[in-house]
Amino acid sequence: MKKSYLVRALSKEPALRGLACVTTGLVDEARHLHETSPVATAALGHGLTAAALLGALLKVQQRVALKVEGDGPLQKMVVESDSYGHIRGYVAVPDVALPPPFDGAAVVQALGRQGVLTVVKDLQLKHLYEGVVPLQGGELDQELAHYFAQSEQIPSLVEIGVRVDEAGEVVAAGGLLIQPMPEQDPGVLEAVANRLDDLPPVEDCLAAGDTPESLLATLFGPIEYEILETRDLEYRCTCSWERSRKALLALGRDELKSLMQEGQAVIDCHFCHQQYVFGPEELETILEELEAQ
Repeated sequence: MKKSYLVRALSKEPALRGLACVTTGLVDEARHLHETSPVATAALGHGLTAAALLGALLKVQQRVALKVEGDGPLQKMVVESDSYGHIRGYVAVPDVALPPPFDGAAVVQALGRQGVLTVVKDLQLKHLYEGVVPLQGGELDQELAHYFAQSEQIPSLVEIGVRVDEAGEVVAAGGLLIQPMPEQDPGVLEAVANRLDDLPPVEDCLAAGDTPESLLATLFGPIEYEILETRDLEYRCTCSWERSRKALLALGRDELKSLMQEGQAVIDCHFCHQQYVFGPEELETILEELEAQ
């Protein structure tokens, strides 16, 4: 499997941060795991790449989730990342069929033009941060740039691309994010934006042999910058038997009694399809625990 990784860079004059990643292997693993159709693969690839970029903005032990709910046949996409490059995600209807090409426009058609984009951050504070913006009818990178502008007041250059061939194979996937640091005049983005406009789509660059490092070098151009980090990206789920048990506890007495009458409870993780089976004795123990509270 092709290695997926992200590079994080910073320049001082002007003060910009730049992220670039290749996610081809990550997206291909998700395709096999979820058995997605070609257009669902492209959509999930855009989402997983967005999660990789958002995750690189976090501090230690923080998490971020991005959810897109639209009026298209995919219905919903949920992706998550922690601060270590561990990413997971799913689409609600993985077998959606649309004709090729499976490009950004097809992803918009699959997700829908009407709906909402929600970003939830666990910053290890008392409350979760949640930002919700209406979809603008554009591709996911445009929607993400709109989110940054509206919810976080950060002008951002975002480009995400996934190339899926007619057979459904992932040829290339990756993304870019450039932002001015706080107190920096956002006008400095203009020169970088011009260089980005001169580039072919990011998925074409990666398919032709470009790397996150070479893409950042092109975008920064004459601006001196330093690479702060290179992190591996991998598909990793955080589900567990204990988390599933807590989910059952949260159902309440009536629901648990109903499951006991059925003989068992089966919890299927949307992100990795791991199943957790709880038999009658385990359900009875959970019910006793609930009634003792």
